[in-house]
Amino acid sequence: MEIFKEPIFRYFEQISKIPRESGNEKAISDYLVSFAKEKKLEVLQDEAMNVIIKKPGTKGYENAPTVIIQGHMDMVCDKNKSTDHDFGKDPIKLKVDGDMIYADNTTLGGDDGIAIAYALELLASDDIYHPPIEVLMTANEEVGMDGAIAVDPKNLTGNILINIDSEEEGRILVSCAGGITTKQTLPIVWDTLKGDGRHYDISIRGLKGGHSGSEINLGRGNSNILMGRVLKRLIDEVDISIASINGGQKVNAIPREADAQVFVKKAEKEKFLKLIDELNAILKLELRASDPDVMICAKESDEKLNKVFSKETARKAIYSLLLIPNGIQTMSMEIEGLVESSSNIGIVTTLDESIIFESAVRSSVKSLKKLILDKSKAAANLLGAGFEGVADYPEWQYEPDSKIRELFEKGYKEFYGEEPEIVAIHAGLECGLFKEKMPHLDMVSFGPNIYDAHTPNEHMSISSVKRTWEYFLSVLKKIK
Repeated sequence: MEIFKEPIFRYFEQISKIPRESGNEKAISDYLVSFAKEKKLEVLQDEAMNVIIKKPGTKGYENAPTVIIQGHMDMVCDKNKSTDHDFGKDPIKLKVDGDMIYADNTTLGGDDGIAIAYALELLASDDIYHPPIEVLMTANEEVGMDGAIAVDPKNLTGNILINIDSEEEGRILVSCAGGITTKQTLPIVWDTLKGDGRHYDISIRGLKGGHSGSEINLGRGNSNILMGRVLKRLIDEVDISIASINGGQKVNAIPREADAQVFVKKAEKEKFLKLIDELNAILKLELRASDPDVMICAKESDEKLNKVFSKETARKAIYSLLLIPNGIQTMSMEIEGLVESSSNIGIVTTLDESIIFESAVRSSVKSLKKLILDKSKAAANLLGAGFEGVADYPEWQYEPDSKIRELFEKGYKEFYGEEPEIVAIHAGLECGLFKEKMPHLDMVSFGPNIYDAHTPNEHMSISSVKRTWEYFLSVLKKIK
């Protein structure tokens, strides 16, 4: 395809061939190191697989302030269940549709592969005017920001940080939410399956999903929550037993699919199927605007189940999905339209001894993050479940005085002929961690248009990537 012969997109195609799921970044990290060495640039790779590449300023910019260009090398790896793709070894298959680049029924990795592509072109070029730069590409951002946590500030000298991990052209980000991942572990008491009946696989499909930070405000259905509602109605009105509940693949993505295995007594079959049809109609009505293709299916299974949850375990599992905080918790009273705090039950997993419920909690106010944690912990305690919070990261607060923000604003007006939006977002960025480590940093975040990140429908605008790149270069040229 012609577009992948152009510099930025050529690099994007190259990195799309390299596995880079969160926690599996060695290959992409090593690629960046090899690239730097080939270009005879100073490079450092730490134990967390973070990579720092340094390049002197071009002629006339030798004494300009050093700028940290920052993004992350990992990507959320999600696919449609029917798609045969191994993220551990298979390249992302790119396709172009008009102005958009998609992947083939998997996530694209524009978040945050575009930062790598921009950085590589900046490092490779001999004809771009720029100040001294330190390219910082972090590992494992999407799961727990472990890479950013591991960064040693002694390895960086820049006082300005430009984060390229935003997904809307025309918006300059100046603040973001902090977050934490919660994990509730509910012990399972198993019962031996008795009686005459049939096994059914219940599935929820057709949801759009999305980024649990930037798209939590769209009101899209969460398959785990919907499965909890479905099972609550079924267990209240039909004699069924539950053998498993599973849903979602990534804690920071609104889950699109969920599955449950149930045993239905023979005499209850017609009532069970009728109720499934009724629940289908209810969800289609409720989600007609956000997820019109939602569907509940109940398919008879030939798999023989030998054990099912005890009635008490089934009740506690369903109550967990009803009680663990999910969705928007508070809206900002200071910034119109900004989600202030939220929680997303991203993954539910049935194991041999327990059911795990994992949630991504976000808040731009530290005390509200604690409140959500307290509510989640209270639900776990009431249900006799274990509870822990991991991967805690801080918020990035707005700085009234920012020279780099002023440069980005001025540059935007000159390049586009209009004013940019200066915004705070509900998604989490690594900027909060860097500000905590290096309080002197002056930071902004920007990026091209990327749609439906963290879903197999993720796509990126070609024209926006080009415009944003030229805008970025115009700003760098002013840092002298």
